[in-house]
Amino acid sequence: MKRNKLALALAGLLFSPVGIVLAQTAPPADQNPPPSEQQAKQLQTITVTGSALPRVDVETPSPVTVITAQQIERSGLKTVTDVVRAISADNSGSIPTAFTAGFAAGSAGVALRGLTVNSTLVLVDGRRSAAYALADDGQRSFVDLNTIPVNAIERIDVLKDGASSLYGADAIAGVVNIILKPSYKGGEATAEIGTSQHGGGTTKRFTGLLGGGDLQKDGHNAYLSVEYQKDDPIKVKDRGFPYNTADLTSIGGNNLTGGQPSQNSGSIYGTVTPGTLARPGDLTSGIPLDGAVSQPLNACGPGTNLVTNDPANPGSYCAQNFAKQYGQIAPEQERLGVYGRFTVKLGDDTKAYLGVSYYQNEVQTQAAPTQIQSTTPRNTTSIALPPTLPDGSLNPNNPFAAQGQYALINYAFPGTQFGALDNTNHNLRVQGGVTGRAWGWDYDTAVVLNHTWLDINNYGFLNYNQLISDITNGTYNFINPSANSRAVMDALTPTLSKKSTTDLYSYDFRASRELWDMPGGPMGLGVGVDWRYEKQHDPDLNPDLAAQGLGIAHTIGRRNVEGAYAELLMPLLQSLEMDLSARFDHYSDFGNNVSPKVGFKWKPIDMLALRGTFSKGFRAPSFAENGSSAAEGFTTYTPPADFQAAHGNNGYVQPYPLAFLTSANPNVRPEKSKSYTFGIVLQPWQQVSLSLDYYNIKKTGVISQQDPSSVLAAYYAGEPLPNGSYIIADNPDPQFPNALARPVVVSAPYVNQNQLATQGLDADLRGDFKFNSVEWISEITATQIFEWNLTTEDGTVQRFVGTHGPYVVSSGAGTPRTRGSWANTLLWNKLTVTGTLYYTSGLSLTAPDITDGCFSTNTNTGAPFPADCRMSSITTFDLTGSYDFNDHVSIFGSILNAFDRKPPLDPLNYAALNYNPTYGYSGIVGRFFNLGVKVKM
Repeated sequence: MKRNKLALALAGLLFSPVGIVLAQTAPPADQNPPPSEQQAKQLQTITVTGSALPRVDVETPSPVTVITAQQIERSGLKTVTDVVRAISADNSGSIPTAFTAGFAAGSAGVALRGLTVNSTLVLVDGRRSAAYALADDGQRSFVDLNTIPVNAIERIDVLKDGASSLYGADAIAGVVNIILKPSYKGGEATAEIGTSQHGGGTTKRFTGLLGGGDLQKDGHNAYLSVEYQKDDPIKVKDRGFPYNTADLTSIGGNNLTGGQPSQNSGSIYGTVTPGTLARPGDLTSGIPLDGAVSQPLNACGPGTNLVTNDPANPGSYCAQNFAKQYGQIAPEQERLGVYGRFTVKLGDDTKAYLGVSYYQNEVQTQAAPTQIQSTTPRNTTSIALPPTLPDGSLNPNNPFAAQGQYALINYAFPGTQFGALDNTNHNLRVQGGVTGRAWGWDYDTAVVLNHTWLDINNYGFLNYNQLISDITNGTYNFINPSANSRAVMDALTPTLSKKSTTDLYSYDFRASRELWDMPGGPMGLGVGVDWRYEKQHDPDLNPDLAAQGLGIAHTIGRRNVEGAYAELLMPLLQSLEMDLSARFDHYSDFGNNVSPKVGFKWKPIDMLALRGTFSKGFRAPSFAENGSSAAEGFTTYTPPADFQAAHGNNGYVQPYPLAFLTSANPNVRPEKSKSYTFGIVLQPWQQVSLSLDYYNIKKTGVISQQDPSSVLAAYYAGEPLPNGSYIIADNPDPQFPNALARPVVVSAPYVNQNQLATQGLDADLRGDFKFNSVEWISEITATQIFEWNLTTEDGTVQRFVGTHGPYVVSSGAGTPRTRGSWANTLLWNKLTVTGTLYYTSGLSLTAPDITDGCFSTNTNTGAPFPADCRMSSITTFDLTGSYDFNDHVSIFGSILNAFDRKPPLDPLNYAALNYNPTYGYSGIVGRFFNLGVKVKM
């Protein structure tokens, strides 16, 4: 037995040189003196996220919300993603898994205060984790919530305050600290299944937890957690109007149904228009003949209808509802996670532990057929079929070949899926450390080794050279697509694959102790040092620009970071404490930074406490911003009115995809922030507590792309473009060839140029009442944003609260003014029932960062659509419950969105079809039933 203990001790000592000293001085196992007064006091303390010091009172100067494993279970939410993104402080820039068309497809991220995912620090057991391998919008680095095990969670601390003075970069809006179980003894397993009332989204889930060993009696504990979840896709065709169509003319909107030549869209049956070439030999320079009209290439078949009376599309075409036939609301998703932890006592005051987790998350999507027309990286919007083949024979694909005419073609390739993906993210994380007490110091030291790798397979992107070859030689059969061989299709739309990786290796040492007595109690000191290595390697998926419809996106970088910090807690009076902290960071790629913070808490009477903080923070440039990186994104763009008029307001100047290319800048500096909070904590009775906390955050040197609007303005005005920027123009308008061509790519570097300011109020109210055998727990959490303003370099102030701005960020979800939830739990004997009401306020369909006025309009009349130019508020209600048959078996179930509330109409959001997936996802899923069983040993 002594040999085993010695072996375990030696394993633990690998993590810290301090352990060597402690192992030599620790008393033998048969010498167990009774706990000292100091040890007894330590058992009553807890280290709260946002502080380096253990304390008895968990109400610190900074507001912290604690979500326990029990609360997670009662909520009916099954993943870390769902739990964290349900926090009322999560707002604009948050990433939903349902947004599969984004740069960071397959991931999920949290954005406290609406400051996007790069200003919220996500920790696991108080330590950093490796970032997701893809940057949001090709710029923002963040931790993927989909790869954090929920089954092993002890609690989640949400610090809603700046915390760079302890944690360093990125903790500007706050910190989400996911704390896993330190030990577990026993065994339990759950199995459950759920499905939507409206079809799709069936979920199968299994979890297991097994542990043994009593840390106090046996000197060790080990446990293993396993979880598996499979989510079936939800298809657009299973949802009703208006979520299953792009034709909203029946309610005053636009008709964006596929197949319309004016929108550079073709059905799988194709549309052709007789024409010629503006540039001989260039098949992408087709122009229609005077008076020419379009006609179907093949007879309209199943899934389409012939349109002959559309003023915007002279002639006829086959209209096709791609969304209903091929679209997905939610992707197919499969998760597998394993977490194991072993802890051993090395002495009365010393423990060593090793935790290892592996999590795999696979996301698969399907998509509509690939269009022959695209603008990136080469413009094929005017592509044409030649009248003859290289051997001089007539082209059988061209119905105008006998007349010697070219055929401008709109076409969707059957059997292809443009942008469909299969992404599998793997996350392997090892954390080992030693905690203990020596020479009056409590210490905690740990090593983290975290490696992620993302396997990416994308489908449906046309190979440009192969496309031109197939058209020139007649290799691809447009008349009878089913006759095309697999080899022809594979060459035309090859699978695009890559592996992207991130790494984080860190070591830290933390210590704290009491110094001397002050009038309110002992002064506390906490200190720490840490080192970490960060690396990201995300190569281009389209390195040689061979694929159509896919721009540039690569991020490569590495750096070392060293930091040191200290915190001083001073109880000036029994009722007043002051907290001071500061941190120094050195980054190998940009230099140094110092982040201070001061906080206070005053408790004039037992039932009332006032608290406040002031801090400075920073966000380090991501590798996408200062590494070897470039990214290209798209937005739906409407040219200025005078430009449209110069082109006769024709289809050439209607809303179209505009690419924004942004490159890294090695000279970019960190973003800096100043924030302060002031709050009140009130507990008039033991059963009731209330906290109100005001926050105010100002950020300067915000890193963003050089303002593309200034680049566009210079282009339209015929003036020189700003330094470092350029524009790629489209082919000339066939109807107005001498007019200025529309821009299709706007390129500018990242720069420190903007400022932002946000302020608001958090409210938390909790009541816990007992009536004989019944207990009622009621919890309200809400956040209201008073201001979220972005000031651009030219002094323009963009006010985003209550709008869809910032529209170009992430999924363009907008910034709702108010978000909140109200959970009520009833416990009666063996029965537990919880009802949770979720609320998100409505949004105007405006986007101040894009244009003034209503951004959602009827393109024919110019009138706002909907008429009030608003997305209504979102309210849903979840009902969950469980019943314990005995100490070993219980059943549980839930009805999410119990009243089957539909999401409000949102035609402006580009992340989904006519609804907002960031805030309205539960509405589009509809009433969802779930039933499961738990078995305990």
